[in-house]
Amino acid sequence: MNELDEAKEFFIKDRFAMVTTGIDILEVNPEKKYAKCILNIDDRHPNVAGTVMGGAIFTLADFCFAVASNFKQGHAVSVNSTINFFRPGVGKFLTAESEIVKDGKTIINYNINVKDEQERLVAVVNITGMRVS
Repeated sequence: MNELDEAKEFFIKDRFAMVTTGIDILEVNPEKKYAKCILNIDDRHPNVAGTVMGGAIFTLADFCFAVASNFKQGHAVSVNSTINFFRPGVGKFLTAESEIVKDGKTIINYNINVKDEQERLVAVVNITGMRVS
């Protein structure tokens, strides 16, 4: 089984992100502490304005952080998150891609860039986490 399939099998336990919200993992590289995830937009995701709800965008980013920081690396939890929205989430899908900023023994920090299908930046989420195992 390749690493992508292993990651999908492991993270299917994250029922809210993968099952309820419908997020999928596109790429994972534990050596680089990297992940890329996708949210295919459907009728579960719009807000009253017809764009993707901010909570769904945050869930996509948070799950991408979880995959990047936890797969084959022990357990890390988020201790602080901030999100900046730059444009509405529209189209057929959104992707989230991790970028590690700090990889300490205990404290880690990631930027997660969320983009639409045209590669336009929708949001940036900065997440500080703590390794707990």
